[in-house]
Amino acid sequence: MSRDAIDKLRKSIDSLDEDLLALLNRRAEVAKKIGQVKERRKADVFSVERERQILESLFVKNKGPLGEDEIDDIFQSIFTTCRSIQRKYSIAYFGPEATFTHQAALKHFGRNCAFIPLPSIKDVFFEVERKRADFGVVPIENSTEGVVNHSLDMFIDSDLLIVAEREEPISHNLFSLSGRLKEIQTVYSHPQPLAQCRKWLDTHLPHVAIHESASTSDAALKATLDASSGAIASLMAGKMYHLKPVAEKIEDTRDNATRFLIIGRASAPETGRDKTSILFALKDKVGALYEVLEAFKKEGLNLTKIESRPTKKKAWEYIFFVDFIGHQSQKNVQRALASLREKCSSLKILGSYPY
Repeated sequence: MSRDAIDKLRKSIDSLDEDLLALLNRRAEVAKKIGQVKERRKADVFSVERERQILESLFVKNKGPLGEDEIDDIFQSIFTTCRSIQRKYSIAYFGPEATFTHQAALKHFGRNCAFIPLPSIKDVFFEVERKRADFGVVPIENSTEGVVNHSLDMFIDSDLLIVAEREEPISHNLFSLSGRLKEIQTVYSHPQPLAQCRKWLDTHLPHVAIHESASTSDAALKATLDASSGAIASLMAGKMYHLKPVAEKIEDTRDNATRFLIIGRASAPETGRDKTSILFALKDKVGALYEVLEAFKKEGLNLTKIESRPTKKKAWEYIFFVDFIGHQSQKNVQRALASLREKCSSLKILGSYPY
């Protein structure tokens, strides 16, 4: 292709970019007006269902060459930017910058928010409870290593609600100052990534010292202090601390993913594709759990998860966490919950939210 032909195409790109800029500013103006109406009505600016409806409509109308993933990436940025014009949220999350929870928070809310990194899951709950943050983001479950018990335990005494969830693929990478595997004598990382990369470490670094760190970002920081150290961390953390990649995607399971919960103070409205989370304690009698599960079956409710935890109040006494498809505003869900109140010694609704 000649230089003149390339210049002509570039002029077309410039013209299209100007049109896009004008359209984006028009969209932002409309979004700003919607935000003003929502403020008067004291309605929430953030609507997962509305954004999902827009994307699904665009997918149907899309004629390419952009695919659905590209459309999703572009419009998520547009959504979060327009949302920030309506209102700038403050988001508390577990961990320092560049952790996987931080990345989940960024993807869910966009970069135009005030992000508050906190050292513990307990601190995230407290920050939202005390209204110093609008929402919190905490990990709840990994596909390889199971539930994050600290997050589950916080719901026992907290009045906060689950307002959304986000599942993110997790890829682990090994970094060091030199980028050379043979120079690594010590590896740092959070216990979860270390467990998720156990086979790789045993195969490629069987004799190195393994040390747990408070987070993957903390591990990356430690690797900057010692040329013989490596860190298992995210690409974002490696870039932030100017480390060189030694090996990428070293997780033992390729479909490794972590589920994150978005917690807030107000319940999410019904969207038509919702999940409800509850916790309950059983009465001390034979067949108590069977009776509870029967209530879900009777109303045709699909359980997606059940997890038990010690109450920490009495030996061998357990509390159950359950997720099921449906919203608490639905009649069959209300009937099931009414039945559970009769059959359980305690019942707490943690929230209904889109999935």
